[in-house]
Amino acid sequence: MVLRCLQSAGSSGTVALCQGVVSDVATSAERGTYVAYSSVSTILGPTLSPVIGGLLSQYLGWKAIFWFLVIFAVPVFLLLLIFFPETARTVVGNGSIPPRGLNRSLIDYVREKKRMSQRENPSDGCDPPPGTTSLTKFPNPLRTLVVFKDKGTALLMLYIGLLLAVHYIVLAAIPSEYEEIYGFDQIKIALVYLPYGFGSVLSAFTTGRLVDWNYRRHAKRLDFPLVFNKQVDLSNFPIERARIEIALPLLYFGSAMIIVYGWLLNAQVHLAGPLVLLFFIGWSIFAIYQVTSILVIDIYPEKPATATAANNLVRCLFSAGATAVVVPMLDRLGRGWTYTLTALLFVALSPMLLALMSYGPGWRREGKSKEGEKI
Repeated sequence: MVLRCLQSAGSSGTVALCQGVVSDVATSAERGTYVAYSSVSTILGPTLSPVIGGLLSQYLGWKAIFWFLVIFAVPVFLLLLIFFPETARTVVGNGSIPPRGLNRSLIDYVREKKRMSQRENPSDGCDPPPGTTSLTKFPNPLRTLVVFKDKGTALLMLYIGLLLAVHYIVLAAIPSEYEEIYGFDQIKIALVYLPYGFGSVLSAFTTGRLVDWNYRRHAKRLDFPLVFNKQVDLSNFPIERARIEIALPLLYFGSAMIIVYGWLLNAQVHLAGPLVLLFFIGWSIFAIYQVTSILVIDIYPEKPATATAANNLVRCLFSAGATAVVVPMLDRLGRGWTYTLTALLFVALSPMLLALMSYGPGWRREGKSKEGEKI
């Protein structure tokens, strides 16, 4: 259990780092496409891992799963170690401050050594500008919890948690349901996850462009400048509305698909029906997840990694709870009503997003004024 916790601590942190980098390099006007592509692994991992794990355990034994993880992780780690640049504004500013110490990639280190060797004075030109050496601070894990003090962020993250709970209710029930209804073995059950995964991948190529298009539409309507080379102040821009307008239709569509999926399983229809529904459920859930993840970064542009870490905390708690309750729900309520109640709860709590869309800009301005008073 200790090693599993250690594994989770390492992997979950990469989600926050990924979104932090996206916020550093992409402005709100183009963030939709960037976040869409970078979020694929977040939801595709749980979708494809049963397929890979099932094949490995079936033919090579369960130990092969962990060997696969090592073999896959080492090249990724080496690529990050060699090429991954530092983008945090508190470390490199707008990119003009050279990273120092452990913030450097191997490529950065080699380039700095080469520059030093070409100068008569090795330190000349290599030190950061005055007043920038103290930009980094020792990390405080408790700062993540401060994010929940903001009303808009708390509402958004609670709804994201519910979204991921729905995601895991659908996925966690697949093994037991398809074994009982269709008599599938481990390999066939693993393959059932593929339509959901394909829908998720397709969503990455469609949702991001929709999000960016809606941002441009609102910017044009309000004569708000479209800036692609620096971050802009969104205090007077309805970013919540620009994002949530894309999420709400997807939310209602996905909920309808979940209800139909549950009753198809209940009727034990031909396999093609549930698989088609899984594709559309995967597409819609992942699309909503992308939109809400983008909005988290928009609300916290200065601390995107902290906000994403808080979001990840809520996501994991809700997902764990959903995984624990789905089988008892199926046993007590049956397939049709389990998925129907899940979808109806998802829809019933959607006014949380409507409230955020209406009151979010005011809450953001209120939070900024309080920060200004503290300074």
